[in-house]
Amino acid sequence: MGTWHNGAAAVVTLTFDVDAETPVLAEGRRYADNLMTMSHQSYGPDVGVPRILDLLEDMNVPATFFIPGWVAEHRPGLADSIVQRGHEVAHHSYSHRSPTSMTADEERADFERAVEVFSSQRIEIAGHRAASWGASWQTPSLVAEYGLIYDSSLMGDDRPYEIATNLTPIVELPVHWSLDDWEQYAFLPDPHIGSVIESPVKVTEMWRAELDGMRRYQCLFNLCMHPFLSGRPGRIMALRTFIEETLEAGDVHFARCRDLAQAVRDDASISPRRLVRPPVPPDVYPL
Repeated sequence: MGTWHNGAAAVVTLTFDVDAETPVLAEGRRYADNLMTMSHQSYGPDVGVPRILDLLEDMNVPATFFIPGWVAEHRPGLADSIVQRGHEVAHHSYSHRSPTSMTADEERADFERAVEVFSSQRIEIAGHRAASWGASWQTPSLVAEYGLIYDSSLMGDDRPYEIATNLTPIVELPVHWSLDDWEQYAFLPDPHIGSVIESPVKVTEMWRAELDGMRRYQCLFNLCMHPFLSGRPGRIMALRTFIEETLEAGDVHFARCRDLAQAVRDDASISPRRLVRPPVPPDVYPL
């Protein structure tokens, strides 16, 4: 099984996508005219993030915050406030437009613009997560080109792996829909971002079952949360209970994504995979 897990039954990465207004604006800038919708999204950085930071300090566990460059730019000091509490800030596009919705040149320009924002704020970034997990076939090479060591957008495994690129390999910290609070809590009538609001009790029960399986198979439990969703009172209390129970298990390691990625790079048993686009003959698979 290698050494990346440092002997733990499973490794937990608590990740928070601080999207704020960007996923709604990516659906159309007209939504900026809707005050309710904008307030729904601004709750994340304005209320959810401070509450989450206090929770993490109480529990003494590290986390990684993926922030779109637009959010960091329009809320100067937000990224630094996270770093000052001992957590990691990572690249989450500039505009929160999915790479699969853009041309290669548009994706590159968006990626670079976010890099420039973090550089101007002296925030050192080591990793990337594509908006909506919509990585393109170009994305891993962009991550490598700009000196980042990991991506966290793909679903090709439930353990970390390495991806070969035209430059240096990068680490992939895989994700999955079952470990995303968006699928459980997101709701807005317009734009339509989700239809069901689940009970936090049900959500943490599902996450607990997944973690139990991952402890059996020595996997990465890469939990993706959004402060405008999981920062709400009942949900963050359920998250607190989940973290407490995980710590009590005694065989689970919590890590920032950048630290885990470095452990994967140092694991000699992991060889880079070369990702190959599947053949799609036009006479078999129409557009």
